[in-house]
Amino acid sequence: MSELTVTGANLFYGAAQALRNVSFTAANGRITCILGRNGVGKTSLMRAIVGHHPLASGTIEFAGRTLGRIPSYDRARAGIGFVPQGREIFPLLSVRENLETGYAGLARKDRSIPGHIFELFPILKEMMNRRGGDLSGGQQQQLAIGRALVTRPKLLVLDEPTEGIQPSIIKDIGRAIRFLRDDQGISVLLVEQFLDFCRELADDIHIMDRGEIVHSGAAETLDLPEVRKHLTV
Repeated sequence: MSELTVTGANLFYGAAQALRNVSFTAANGRITCILGRNGVGKTSLMRAIVGHHPLASGTIEFAGRTLGRIPSYDRARAGIGFVPQGREIFPLLSVRENLETGYAGLARKDRSIPGHIFELFPILKEMMNRRGGDLSGGQQQQLAIGRALVTRPKLLVLDEPTEGIQPSIIKDIGRAIRFLRDDQGISVLLVEQFLDFCRELADDIHIMDRGEIVHSGAAETLDLPEVRKHLTV
């Protein structure tokens, strides 16, 4: 099982409170989307889940285990894969070397690149010896997702994967996310501002405003006026 449950999460940066009593569940084998305007706490929530910033209070449980102060590398070993906002690939390493950085938390017998990564993103196979920094933004996003998949995640956390990406690659990423849910049984937690992308993909949505979850429901509820008011500038 790969269910993620966040309960009563509060997070601070100095005196500023980024998360206010946030509670939600990303269910096993489903695509869960976190939406909201810029600056409402979405990335702070993702950083807390993957272990980059500790909660002041509240709990995060994954696959029946309370994560507490467990560091990010142990969360990766437990099955949480992370694709950060801005991709953060290694620009001077080759595509192959970037993918192989995902080996760090794997047993020696598992240190290989799963074939489905190249089925999802064929361009990565074609560019294995190219430096990561020479790829386009969309190709770098595919590389970042591929690197996370090398870790064999049970839960894939993606922070704004469509940001600055051309439409054709957005479609490729959408197809990949569906494949991971339907064929690989991977749960997906997706932070987005692109409403159409979430409407097409998400099983469940949660909308944040000022550090709080203000709406939870099915993707179809995005079209309700009382929901859209939290997403318009």
